[in-house]
Amino acid sequence: MPDRPIALDEYPIHQVPLSMRHVATGDRNAYDRCIFHVMDHSGRALLIAGLGVYPNTGVIDAYATLRLGDRLHAVRASDALTDDRLALTVGPLTITVEEPLARLRLTCAADPDDPDGLAYDLTWSAAFPPTWEPHHTQYRGDRLTLEGRRFVQAGTCTGRLRVAGQELTVTAGEWTGTRDRSWGVRPIPGEDGGRAAEEWRPEGFHWIWCPVRFDDRFVMVIVQEDADGHRTLNEAVSVRRDGARDVQLGWPHTDISYRPGTRHPERAVIHLTGPDRTPRELTAEILTSSPLAVGAGYLPADDWQHGTWRGRGWTDRRSYDLSDPAAHPLAAYGVTDHAARFTLDGRTGHGIFEHGSFGRHDPSGFTGYDSVAGEAGR
Repeated sequence: MPDRPIALDEYPIHQVPLSMRHVATGDRNAYDRCIFHVMDHSGRALLIAGLGVYPNTGVIDAYATLRLGDRLHAVRASDALTDDRLALTVGPLTITVEEPLARLRLTCAADPDDPDGLAYDLTWSAAFPPTWEPHHTQYRGDRLTLEGRRFVQAGTCTGRLRVAGQELTVTAGEWTGTRDRSWGVRPIPGEDGGRAAEEWRPEGFHWIWCPVRFDDRFVMVIVQEDADGHRTLNEAVSVRRDGARDVQLGWPHTDISYRPGTRHPERAVIHLTGPDRTPRELTAEILTSSPLAVGAGYLPADDWQHGTWRGRGWTDRRSYDLSDPAAHPLAAYGVTDHAARFTLDGRTGHGIFEHGSFGRHDPSGFTGYDSVAGEAGR
């Protein structure tokens, strides 16, 4: 089939001398995707929804998970990528950009064969301007395997969620929404990694990604560390509504209280530093949790992962019981998103405490992949 221009080529938005049909790299792991978090302030519900495009494998896919009580309700869909890059829809899942960087609509159509299945119609509205996250790179041995650019934003949500005979009304005063947009190169399944992929295993990896919405500010904290605590990614900023210059909050250090016998956080204190060197504490109280390896397609999920070809028009709906952590052993080796209540400077906010700690991490006292909280030294 001839390589003809597509509709986006009409606009002066090109970055390289190629059609907008193509990306500038031939790497099969090229991606462009988003994730939304919608949480109620009581900790009753946490919705996570995302959509991704993988231009060099010809795949578009999307997912939504709703944690309600001990049940996780999931919808996943995958299809062949078309030339209409403005159509952010896969199966029953759709994201509509009504006003860029300001208002988006998230919908999941009901399944006529499953009236108790997950469905929603939500409007996500920005409360703060978007802010860039640090340029993110990661290597496997000597090979660059991840290079991503991301922005993050906090807002509110309104609309309705329906599942298992229950309907939840989502209101701006009782729910918070955050989102992340990222693109670049990121490993997807099926890669032939050669010797480095077979032999490389990090001693340890420690990750915190923490977007928090307060009434008067949006706070973003990112920490990525190696086994010895060496910091490879760092961010701590406060963003104002009026778009004024971000306030940097120093080099964050975190004290996490884990549930004994696990690496599941229950509380955390993130130690920040104001521009005047005044110590400030951002505290997090975990309300509910959703492991990204269960239902949402993140590593090391064993039933579906992002970017994998499942054929045309593939849709999958299922429900998971999260009351017994032993039923999902892989979840402990993947990142978990925790809806949390935060405090800072006497103010209360809500957001996500995303955390994963695997293998050795000297600052936490973890000695290896089997090490958990409650052992000697922790």
